[in-house]
Amino acid sequence: MENSRSEAYAAAGVDITAGYRGVQLMKEHVARTVIPGVIGGLGGFGGLFAPNLQGMKEPILVSGTDGVGTKQRIAQLLDRHDTVGIDCVAMCVNDIICCGAKPLFFLDYIAIGKNIPEKVAELVAGVAEGCVRAGCALIGGETAEHPGTMAPEDYDLAGFSVGIVDREKILDNTAMRAGDIVIALASSGVHSNGFSLVRKVFDVEHADLKAPRAELGGRSLGDALLEPTRIYVKPVLALLEKVPVRGISHITGGGFYENIPRSVPDGLCARIDRKAVRVLPVFDLIAKEGGVSERDMFNTFNMGVGMSLVVPADRREEALAILRDQGEEAWVIGEIVQAEQKIEIV
Repeated sequence: MENSRSEAYAAAGVDITAGYRGVQLMKEHVARTVIPGVIGGLGGFGGLFAPNLQGMKEPILVSGTDGVGTKQRIAQLLDRHDTVGIDCVAMCVNDIICCGAKPLFFLDYIAIGKNIPEKVAELVAGVAEGCVRAGCALIGGETAEHPGTMAPEDYDLAGFSVGIVDREKILDNTAMRAGDIVIALASSGVHSNGFSLVRKVFDVEHADLKAPRAELGGRSLGDALLEPTRIYVKPVLALLEKVPVRGISHITGGGFYENIPRSVPDGLCARIDRKAVRVLPVFDLIAKEGGVSERDMFNTFNMGVGMSLVVPADRREEALAILRDQGEEAWVIGEIVQAEQKIEIV
């Protein structure tokens, strides 16, 4: 690779040597994510992973893919790129865990206007941190320089993850019953959804993102908005080992109204107690400055609840204890009732 350089390609705006330099800079971050099953390292044409199938009767692979969305614009305006990689991993692995699957590995894709190796390495450092938090391996990825179609400072980060679960342990909501309870896991903030509305509300292209805001407890708007998505994999896996979980919803774009019903079967309804939802200050600020109705807020954002889980009522205290022991802020926000609509907030 030392001798690999195309003057013609460089003149067209693509510096392949910058790509090689980026790989060298990211290797130390990728090394943090190595877990049993990883085969080889960076530089091959494919990422290799040997899953441990011991004890599984019928292993099923579960995959999830997502990007960071327009939250990346906040990172670009602040020139801080080490957290959005966490968001990218979180959006994938938090979906996978809703099936009861353990994430095994992750691959990222970075499209960038100009390949600056240090910036790419910073992005990958965030991805690696997300993988560490999820307990999965970063086994590959791709960086593509897009001169002429993206501004030099622009990039788009996306990725996908693959997990595994025994067929008999897949969560499919068929065991859910009226009388079950709905547990909330606290979010860390806006996570990585609804940022088109966020950017409009705060006019981020012209806002002072670094000034302290009293409404945010003295934090700057930029810090609050860039707070990375919480990754729930390890606490949920710990819960699944001890308690029968009858449904999980990752609260992403579409908020409560779109995501909670996805884990509720026909004929049942998740009745959410509005007063039990611990709305974070950043959402109050969005609603106030944007004049956004409460209905729209709950239909766009997580409102302080990043994930909801349904468990039998008689396992309530056990479930809460396990989640809290795992470092989660967990509490009951509702119950499952018989009704035609799948969610109501009362």
